[in-house]
Amino acid sequence: MSVAVCADVGSTYTKAAVVDLDGGGLVAAAAAPTTVGTDVLHGLDAAVGAATACAGVRDVPWYVCSSAGGGLRLAVIGYEPLVTAQAGRRVGLSAGANVVHVAAGRLGAADLTALRAARPDVVLLVGGTDGGDAETLTHNATRLAKARWRVPVVLAGNGDVRDDLHALLAAAKVPVTVADNVLPRIGVLAPAPARAAIREVFLRHVIGGKKLSRGGRFARLVRAATPDAVLTGVEVLADALGGDLAVVDVGGATTDVYSVLTPDERDSGPGREVAGTLWRARTVEGDLGMRWSAPGVVRAAAEERLLTGGEEERLAAAAAVRAADPGFLPADDTDRADDRRIAELAATVALRRHARGAATGERAGRDLRDVKLMVGSGGVLRHAPAGDAAAVLAAVLTDHAGGWPLPRAARAVVDVDYVLAAGGLLAADHPGAAARLLRRHLGAD
Repeated sequence: MSVAVCADVGSTYTKAAVVDLDGGGLVAAAAAPTTVGTDVLHGLDAAVGAATACAGVRDVPWYVCSSAGGGLRLAVIGYEPLVTAQAGRRVGLSAGANVVHVAAGRLGAADLTALRAARPDVVLLVGGTDGGDAETLTHNATRLAKARWRVPVVLAGNGDVRDDLHALLAAAKVPVTVADNVLPRIGVLAPAPARAAIREVFLRHVIGGKKLSRGGRFARLVRAATPDAVLTGVEVLADALGGDLAVVDVGGATTDVYSVLTPDERDSGPGREVAGTLWRARTVEGDLGMRWSAPGVVRAAAEERLLTGGEEERLAAAAAVRAADPGFLPADDTDRADDRRIAELAATVALRRHARGAATGERAGRDLRDVKLMVGSGGVLRHAPAGDAAAVLAAVLTDHAGGWPLPRAARAVVDVDYVLAAGGLLAADHPGAAARLLRRHLGAD
């Protein structure tokens, strides 16, 4: 039997799974606390050691993704807010980044100060369609060069000036990687080259720079940011399923939503998006989470009028306890009921925002009516009784007051075995195994 280890070094826990590359099944799995305070390799080695010992294997290849240390922090600088800056933001999210800053137009002194204050790991510098405006992109590249900018830059703007600006930045010792334009023509969004470049920069510069581990072994092991790996897994599953799907991942600090839609006539005509349509998209809701961001869930739910009479005060108190102690574990039925309700609200609000287009920047929103499969993820769903997890997803799929068209015939499933990240990690080297793993464990057959 040919096997591989897939591991995700998360902000709280490190999960490892031994995957049968022939049959696409999970042979064994284990988890250990992520050891950010000392060296993340301690937790990673513990999780992988436990999984491989359980499987009775050793000396197998490792596939690792990581969101430890805050994951990938990205700043986007574009030509103007509604076109290239928005396109860059969408591309950044699809690359698994936490977009911490977006600027548009010609950078001034105050803009540079704000950019530095955002503490990005990578800057995505975009602007102008190919053959279009080059002045703003040239100004911004020149400004970064003169500012002795040392944070890695991915240059993915107007192709007519790309080589000249690459030379300008490199001469000023700005770490710069070139990619094809994210918006080569109005209405045409091309995320793949920039997404690949951001991934390369993340692996080459960011992982080692976060000081998560001594030496270079951890940086050599990591192949992707965790959200990037998950989106790749979602894409593989969508291709295997042959239709639209959505994933809602409820975490401790954020709730991420992924959707893969089938391109159709919406991609052309007078109503098309000026910044293009990203058919495979991810959004991050930083105010919606089970622990650090639990108070934000209650506030957002109140604004969305999702709370029943008298519920807000009780849930606000429960959320405050969880935010004060991110390691909080439910001790009784009341705690578990509060966790389930917070998860339900986080998932519902996150899907509303994603579908309305507020989180993706799409004026017409994202049409999820043809979604065939709704996947729930996150520890709160994986570790909940099956009935509780199903109830959370049912609430999302029956949210008739949300102002977005619901999926017409979606089946709900929970990623209990945490295979989306593993499938994404395996996709490049073992595409058949990745597809079999996802179909088998998420019931796509």
